Parts: sequence; C-alpha cells; structure tokens
Amino acid sequence: MSNHLKYAVFGAGSWATAIVKMLCENLDEVGWYMRSVYTKEHLLKEQHNPNYLSSVEFHLNQLKLSNDINEMATYADVLIFVIPSAFIHSELEKLTVDISNKTIVSAVKGIMPETGLLVGEHFHEAYKIPYKNIAVIAGPCHAEEVALERLSYLTISCADDEKAQDIANALSSDYIKTKISDDIIGVEYAVMLKNIYAIAAGIAHGLGYGDNFQSVLMSNAIREMKRFIKKMHKMKRNINNSAYLGDLLVTGYSVFSRNRMFGNMIGKGYTVKSAQMEMSMIAEGYYASKSAHLLNEKNKKKTRLPIINAVYDILYEGKDPKKTFKKLTEKLD
Repeated sequence: MSNHLKYAVFGAGSWATAIVKMLCENLDEVGWYMRSVYTKEHLLKEQHNPNYLSSVEFHLNQLKLSNDINEMATYADVLIFVIPSAFIHSELEKLTVDISNKTIVSAVKGIMPETGLLVGEHFHEAYKIPYKNIAVIAGPCHAEEVALERLSYLTISCADDEKAQDIANALSSDYIKTKISDDIIGVEYAVMLKNIYAIAAGIAHGLGYGDNFQSVLMSNAIREMKRFIKKMHKMKRNINNSAYLGDLLVTGYSVFSRNRMFGNMIGKGYTVKSAQMEMSMIAEGYYASKSAHLLNEKNKKKTRLPIINAVYDILYEGKDPKKTFKKLTEKLD
C-alpha cells in the first residue's frame, strides 16, 4: 500500500470536509462522495462546502466529486467513511459494488444503532473486509481547528502498521501531527464513548455546575471509559494517550463540541427533540449512549457505568436532569 493509491471521503459534514482538506495537502486528487446534489453543485461553483467549514476553499482540479456512492467506491482504493452513525446504514444499503478488496477507514464517531456493532465490525461482517484492511481515525481534533490550520493531532489505528502509517502520511501536514496504534477496537470504542461524556459535561454546565465539578466528572469519565473498553476488548493500552484521554478532554471542554452543546441545552431545560431540532449537526453521543447502555446490559457481569447510565436515563428514560445529576454526584470520587 502507498499513497499513490486513490483516496475517497464519504460524507459532507464538517469532519468529512476537514479530512478532505487534510488529504488535499498531500494528494493530487481526492474523491468525495456526498448525497446532496446541491452541495456538489455549490462546491463546483463556489469552491467551498455551503453548509460546513465554508471558509475552506478547495482547488477543484484536486477534487473528484460524485453523488453516486458506487462510482466513488469503484474509483478509490482507500474509502474513508465520515457519515453520521444514524445514517451510515441506509447509505451503505446503496452499495452494489464489491468493496471486499478495499481499505476501509472509519472516521464515524459512533456505533451502528441498528446492530450495536462498531463501524469496523460492521464492515467486517457485512462486507467481508479483513480486519487488517480496516482502520480508524481518532483525535483529539476538531474540524473547526483544522479549517483554521491550528496544530492538531490524529491517531490512526489499524492491525496492519504499514497501512496505518500510509494513511497517517496521507493526512499529515505542518499543522496535522499523526501517530499510529494497533488498538483498533479500543480506539473505536473510545471515539464513541467520549461523545457520551461530552454530553454529560454539557448537561452539568447547563445545570450550573462549575469547573471544580467538571474536573471530577472528566476524571471519573476516563476511568469509566477504561472499564468499559477493557470489558469489551482486553489488551494492553495506555488510557492516558491522546486517542483516549486527549480526545475525551477536547470533546468535553471545547466550544466546538456539538455533543457538549447538545448536553448544555438539555441541562438548560430543552427537551431532547427540541435540542436536536435547534442544532444543525448530529450529536453522536445521543445514539452512542443508548448503544453503550445496551451493550453493558447484555453482559452477564455488568460494568459500573454511572455517567453513561445517567446520560441514558435523561435522554431515553425522560429522567429529570437536575435530580439525576444530584444522584450522580454521590457516585463520583
């Protein structure tokens, strides 16, 4: 595998746009699939995404744009999926071409709600992609800071170190530093879980809790994440590395975090539906909280997950945020 291979990004949100920008720093041509005909036509005319990171201007001679998922899947050797987890299943149902020989990269910050599978697991089971040909992109990295070309860090996880390094090289630049990891399952779970904890941080802020409590919440969150991931996939890992703790912190604290924003609205009294309608972007943690809760319920010996359970109770059981967080404070240390 080398970066002479063709890359394509599937999705047109802010993170997809940021990844296309990163790839354009190194590649002569980047494929880009988007469902919206309007978005494609706007890009061709105005050279930027009309809905996300509109400050990023692209050179059209570097882009191969398409509204046909099969055309783009046929074109590229490395397929980077950045479609929100709530919609990726319906998009993948449009695929009719064989992708079993492709390298699949998940930049989806969630889990398949229809099956409870990680995105990588879904590709392995449904499309017979070998695990050595599946990779995951993790942060800590916000799309908005990529647009501003602020120094950011990515972790590329893959069972095949050479593939991981090739993908990392395609994404690296003066403002993007990359490292590789072989903990593909642990990193993918971490990417999912940090969004739940960011919602918790947002709810706490909306309820009026201060920085002192937030620090305790994040400290407990990383330990809870460690317990969850260890239960799901036991291997040697340092949970304090950037792909785990770093990504958790930036998602929990940043003003760019859509999950924190969503949680903040819930804490201030918005209903789940009204908060979702108010936001123009998907809060992946909403779906992830249900998936994580259900995965834990399936275990004969359940893992202690007070923060995840609190978020789930508020979002899906209609529990009062103020009362739920008051009980949560008694469970943290």
